Amino acid sequence: MAPLIRPYTPADTPWAAKVLTSYFGAPEVVSRGKLHDPTGLPGFIAEQDGTPQGLISYTITGPECEIVALVGPGTGAYLLAATVEFARNEGCHRLWLITTNDNTRALRFYQRQGWDLVALHRDAVTRARAIKPAIPQTGEDNIPIRHELELEFLLQA
Repeated sequence: MAPLIRPYTPADTPWAAKVLTSYFGAPEVVSRGKLHDPTGLPGFIAEQDGTPQGLISYTITGPECEIVALVGPGTGAYLLAATVEFARNEGCHRLWLITTNDNTRALRFYQRQGWDLVALHRDAVTRARAIKPAIPQTGEDNIPIRHELELEFLLQA
């Protein structure tokens, strides 16, 4: 059964901070050298039976929408679709996101959703540890976490 997708509200902040910390070691995330607090950004919540199951947060700058955080097993495709539709309605031409080189599961997921790998930012995670020391040295499958991978989804005009 598809989850209910609704806008993120301040009432979701305690749950969001807890789930983000469980995924990322802290509620904050770093992308392209910038520290973000997804709990203070707009986004969507995926709910099942009134219980939050997933979160997506984003920021829009001009014609671009950056997906800052996406968490919640089984809800990602629904949350991405809602954000793509929202960004399209806001006049965005490009959505983009960053994942890390160890996150092979996410890389497969995003490509199945139609996203393209467009850049490798070598040693960006190594530098990001100066901003967020909680970033672990190794990740999935014991792969050293060192690089950011940039993916994008282009919207038709």
